Amino acid sequence: MAAISASQVKELRERTGLGMMECKKALTETDGDIDVAIENLRKNSGLKAAKKAERTAAEGAVVTRVADDGSYGVMVEINSETDFVARDDNFTAFADTIVDAFFAAKNDDVAAVMQGDLEKTREELVQKIGENISVRRAVVVDAGEGNTVGAYVHGGRIGVLTVLKGGTAEAAKDVAMHVAAINPSVARPDDMPQEQLDAEKAVILAQPDMAGKPENIAEKMVQGRLKKYLAENSLTEQPFVKNPDQSVAEYVKAAGGEVVGFTRFEVGEGIEVEEVDFAKEVMEQAGRA
Repeated sequence: MAAISASQVKELRERTGLGMMECKKALTETDGDIDVAIENLRKNSGLKAAKKAERTAAEGAVVTRVADDGSYGVMVEINSETDFVARDDNFTAFADTIVDAFFAAKNDDVAAVMQGDLEKTREELVQKIGENISVRRAVVVDAGEGNTVGAYVHGGRIGVLTVLKGGTAEAAKDVAMHVAAINPSVARPDDMPQEQLDAEKAVILAQPDMAGKPENIAEKMVQGRLKKYLAENSLTEQPFVKNPDQSVAEYVKAAGGEVVGFTRFEVGEGIEVEEVDFAKEVMEQAGRA
């Protein structure tokens, strides 16, 4: 029997969209012959479902779970092709099953958690509803000793997990709501990456009112605008969405806590969706008829 390499499994996965273990089994049965493996897989329901994986799934839902004691939380993004399917009861039930599995496993490795019965359930759902469904990403947030995890999901599409040092569960959820609404870049000014600050400084120096300024004056102007930039993009410095008269840091402090960090998922962010001109497509098909 021929040894099956990781590259062969990878190629078969890319060509079929099926799970790693199923691809490895198919290759083992054909002594590593990818084309024969594909022909064999065409005979089962798994490959029929996977054919739909070629279509972009950029809609879907974000689902969260937080432990009753606030010690840890998980968040998962599950994608579909259309918003209509994302609101279907079968999809939402599947999403709940998935997030419960990640919560129980305390593991954010999608491939590891999805293998076996969960992957089979996904394939069956794809066949049932006729759209590609995929579990895109997951995160597990461990609060740490004395800390609290809070969660908030807006409209099923934007999810946030926050961590507070001390504080209350209500405050942690309120901060998560703020992050969902305002989308800060970082938790604290000190967290801003230096390359991002350098890029912003270059933008400031290129502005018309900087031209001809003495170096010392220009530097003071730059630092002032960078300070404003940090305040606008750092969670702790932003006016709290539920009470703009106080900053997020002030709100959390009043609740006996301190902001540690946050994770924010928005459905489809970073996925390139092909724009289809349906009118043009119909015209082209009519012309070929």
